[in-house]
Amino acid sequence: MDISHAQRLIISNQYRLLALLEPTQEKHYRRLSTIVERGYGLQMRELECELGVLISEETCRNVVQTMEMYHALQVSWNNLKEKNGINERRLSFLGFDAATEGQLLGYVRFLIESEGRYSDFDAGQHGFNAQTPMWEKYQRMLAIWQTCPRQYHLSSNEIAQVLDA
Repeated sequence: MDISHAQRLIISNQYRLLALLEPTQEKHYRRLSTIVERGYGLQMRELECELGVLISEETCRNVVQTMEMYHALQVSWNNLKEKNGINERRLSFLGFDAATEGQLLGYVRFLIESEGRYSDFDAGQHGFNAQTPMWEKYQRMLAIWQTCPRQYHLSSNEIAQVLDA
């Protein structure tokens, strides 16, 4: 991480303020402050990992579209008169795998907790941690859902096709 002395001082002071504001995390923030202030290269790499890689705008839009698809599935299912052959549990948005899709999981939590979107989605016991990689599955589901002419008025057959993708 290439940052100037002035930037290091600013970041260090931010960590010191966080240590004061969050007493339960004081030790953690003081450690980070020391790393940045003194410029310990090896530990600075750790900070880069903590900050994470940027999630592209396209990926963010894709996550939102996935969540919108699940919203549409739920709306469509609620509007069905006959709900034959569709298990309601399959209509729940599971989220993403914390181990392999952690940034996407973080983005979902941000959208729900901070942005107030999709507040009707149930986080379940695992807080949208699907505990299995979901990205590829969601891509297949989106491809089918996007071909449906009435995406918020799906038939039971269309719902099944999307879920089975």
